[in-house]
Amino acid sequence: MSDRWLSVEEIAAYLGVSKDTIYSWINKRNIPAHRIGRFWKFKVIEVDEWVRSGGAADADGSAS
Repeated sequence: MSDRWLSVEEIAAYLGVSKDTIYSWINKRNIPAHRIGRFWKFKVIEVDEWVRSGGAADADGSAS
């Protein structure tokens, strides 16, 4: 599964967050996403590294 491109719905389920959170992270948190046509696609290995590096930390903005 790690070399397959995942959709917004699939990556949201994988991370346990909503699709809205994923779209917010695309716009504000630089989650590694690739635009293919009108769709966003994700590689699990890239997203896992982003999470490990702290990219998703405090992503809701409440820690200001």
